[in-house]
Amino acid sequence: MNAMPLIETEEAARRLARAIASDLSLYNEDKIVSGIQSDTLFDALAEEIEEGRALFKRRVSPELYERPVEIVVPPDASGSRLDRFAAKALGVSRAELRRWMDHGCVTLNGVDRPASTLLRCGERLLVRPEPPPPTDARPDASVRFAVLHQDEDVVVLDKPAGLVVHPARGHEDGTLVHGLLAMGLFDRLSSLPSGEPGHDRPGIVHRLDKGTTGVMVVARTPEAREALKAQFQAHTIERAYVAIVVGDAREGTLSTLHGRDTRDRIRFTSRPQRLRGGKRAVTHVQVVERLAGATLVECRLETGRTHQIRVHLSESGTPVLGDPLYGRPARDPRVREVAERLGHQALHAGVLGFDHPRTGLRVRFTAPPPDDFRRALGSLAR
Repeated sequence: MNAMPLIETEEAARRLARAIASDLSLYNEDKIVSGIQSDTLFDALAEEIEEGRALFKRRVSPELYERPVEIVVPPDASGSRLDRFAAKALGVSRAELRRWMDHGCVTLNGVDRPASTLLRCGERLLVRPEPPPPTDARPDASVRFAVLHQDEDVVVLDKPAGLVVHPARGHEDGTLVHGLLAMGLFDRLSSLPSGEPGHDRPGIVHRLDKGTTGVMVVARTPEAREALKAQFQAHTIERAYVAIVVGDAREGTLSTLHGRDTRDRIRFTSRPQRLRGGKRAVTHVQVVERLAGATLVECRLETGRTHQIRVHLSESGTPVLGDPLYGRPARDPRVREVAERLGHQALHAGVLGFDHPRTGLRVRFTAPPPDDFRRALGSLAR
């Protein structure tokens, strides 16, 4: 099997990224640049690759991601663990990479080596990405949700509060995925890429937290999934939420670094003293209505980090009403009572807009807040 060509320098990679972003037809099935020489490539390309990545993934068929990738270990990666370096260079999770290693799909200088192997400059990794296993999730017709739109490529739905999106530890059944399977909206045996072995996520390209309600899109084909993922990564998806927050919210843009809280691994944070690294997170907040002891706000996402809106609102002093993780009991007994009756965070994804993966046309879907959200709003009206 012929090795793929290498990107020899970061400057060459930058030129390719700029060319992709300029919509030049550099790529075809015979000339895919899939080798990566530097483990810092993705960081080096962060600014210039955003638009190019979306275009690249729309143009290239999903099968090409299964071709072998050869990686030359650069000097700055000497001494790195094999699994950490390869996962970062390929942009996959370490769990996914280890699954490939367990199946003999990763070799170092032509030999299978343990994940903990320390690399040396100039060594060559050959990776043959393996398709994800089919989902083990079983259809469950008891899972209920409203379908706003469906076609042969996507399903758009209105997720209710309390519904977990995909199976995970502690939520092995009764999820949105199980309900979608029961409706026959995708084939349980088809291998839609999951990105995370051990989790059954066919077609899932984004999530809403268990207590959050509103509009979601799910892919029905591998091609649709790749196209939607590219749009989420390029931040071209329109996402608008409404939230009831405790206190007197202020309008403005919240722009921070965002990552897992080093003191509490369940939570995320934007506080520098509790971050190690972090990614850029931007939320635009607009006041919709002043309430008694609370505020109705609209939040528009420029980025979509885990718990981003909940963290930004909480750490700016106005947590989402009823948020069990980032909130706190309101001092106002009226507000506290409304939160207890609601039973989940008052956060609703009301708008979702994206380019349709087949037609390329812009589509936009909306859903009003659920009844319990509206009742809470009415109870707090001045």
